Amino acid sequence: MGPGPAWSRAEAFLRDRGAARLPHPGGTLLEHLGRVRGLLAAWGADSRIQAAGLCHATYGTDGFDETLLPVTERAVLAELIGERAEALVYLYASCDRGAVYPRLGDVEAVVFRDRFTGAEHTPDEADLRAFLEITAANELDVTAHNAELARRHGAALHGLFVRSGGLLSRAARDACARQLGP
Repeated sequence: MGPGPAWSRAEAFLRDRGAARLPHPGGTLLEHLGRVRGLLAAWGADSRIQAAGLCHATYGTDGFDETLLPVTERAVLAELIGERAEALVYLYASCDRGAVYPRLGDVEAVVFRDRFTGAEHTPDEADLRAFLEITAANELDVTAHNAELARRHGAALHGLFVRSGGLLSRAARDACARQLGP
């Protein structure tokens, strides 16, 4: 999925599903999703990770309850952005943060708990790296646009990204240090 018409189709889908009407730090959910994709692009992420970043909240997340598409309709999103990108969206959306975040560090094997099914699995290193890039882009955008969330969660997020730094791109690590560091 490259720039131009493919992004336009994904953005139109998100708009049709109500993302432009949902409030989110910094404006609407659609604006947030676009900024997350833009950060990932600036960090050099490939188009599949950018697509996953753009659509990361489609099924809701552990921190954002609104769903744009039920997980029973994953094929709809896969058709739009590709199977790899959709799998990353599902990995992000299904993450039970309370169980997974404490396990994250500079290790390649992290057991994930799926908040939809309760099942546990170990994503491969490429998926874990993509998950962390999307997580960093999401959290940096949210904390940049909500001072209260930044105050409340900034130090913990900084710790998470320092612990996981070996799995983040240099650009993402640097951005996390600049925005969240002491």
